[in-house]
Amino acid sequence: MSLLATRLTRIKPSPTIAVTTKAAELKAAGKDVIGLGAGEPDFDTPDHIKKAAIDAIARGETKYTAVGGTPALKKAICDKLKRENGLIYAPNQIVVGCGAKQVIFNALLATIDDGDEVIIPAPYWVSYPDMVAFAGGTPVTIACPQTQDFKLSPADLNKAITPKTKWLILNSPSNPTGAAYSDKELRALADVLLKHPHVHILADDIYEHLCYDGFKFNTLAQIEPKLYGRTLTVNGVSKAFAMTGWRIGYAAGEKSLIAAITDIQSQSTSNPSSISQAASVAALNGPMDFMPAWVASFQKRRDYVVKQMNATNSLNCTTPKGAFYVFVNCAAFFGRKTPAGKVINTSTEFCEYLLDDALVAAVAGSAFGLEGYFRISYATSQSLLEKACARIKDACGKLS
Repeated sequence: MSLLATRLTRIKPSPTIAVTTKAAELKAAGKDVIGLGAGEPDFDTPDHIKKAAIDAIARGETKYTAVGGTPALKKAICDKLKRENGLIYAPNQIVVGCGAKQVIFNALLATIDDGDEVIIPAPYWVSYPDMVAFAGGTPVTIACPQTQDFKLSPADLNKAITPKTKWLILNSPSNPTGAAYSDKELRALADVLLKHPHVHILADDIYEHLCYDGFKFNTLAQIEPKLYGRTLTVNGVSKAFAMTGWRIGYAAGEKSLIAAITDIQSQSTSNPSSISQAASVAALNGPMDFMPAWVASFQKRRDYVVKQMNATNSLNCTTPKGAFYVFVNCAAFFGRKTPAGKVINTSTEFCEYLLDDALVAAVAGSAFGLEGYFRISYATSQSLLEKACARIKDACGKLS
């Protein structure tokens, strides 16, 4: 009898974490690797947030808290959602977890029965399908091609919905493409969803504040109030406040669902870190005056990477509206040979070549459900991006 459970066959290690780990190992071995795999802002957590954590420690706020979050943090989240999104929630409609990732995982565990279907537009964040499968559900991926700016069309959504559909997962701005849905596009998707009252929506808004070119963010429950009761709005402090290591995410939704998510959390991690929660209160209640400079810096880097990739022979990419990723089309290199004589047939092999030849770590598009692409994270310094883009261009020039 095997020690390991058969459910482990439904999941695989995160490809993005695997790339970041391999890059770190090569760096430790003395290689000059440039890592473009991690989805992590390179800015430091703002000082007023760090000070709030230090003050919480000094006050002795180092004990267990309520499983689903402190009253102060739940209030801050309610205030944030009302102030920024026009959404009204009570504290018993909020749950705080150890990152948005845990909140999503728990939400799917709390709601999916064997055979339930979850619609996931592709390209998608790598964890969505595995989470669904681990919970016993069936991921139904819908290819959203570059010609559609990697966004889900209302017609394709309507076609994919069946009596077994439990959720639609919608991530805007998107990881890995940076694609973001306009008000008009959300309205069109909402019109389809109104025709199918059994379908719930998981809105992953983690990149909400990282939008460019004047793009105005909106979330689905904000666009269509009739979907409010069917929508779980997920967010966190990791991307907007450069707090990835603090591990705080949250969700707002119907109170019975929030209670179920909280129950699952009570039997796994229990409460998130008390110190991180205190810092998150300061983040959500505090000034956002640092954000324009961060966004301007990200936009400058985005523009540089997009220009360089489109100027590299046989590569092309669209200009993302948000997040900090560029999803680059490399399919033209399939069938070509590396200097070592190896034929490249997949995006994984292309990324392996970039790592081996150019010492640039990127993530293959196949990890995100769309072959023929690779993802660059531009959440790193301008100087490193310049060096990385030059290396990629040089490596592509060696393929024959």
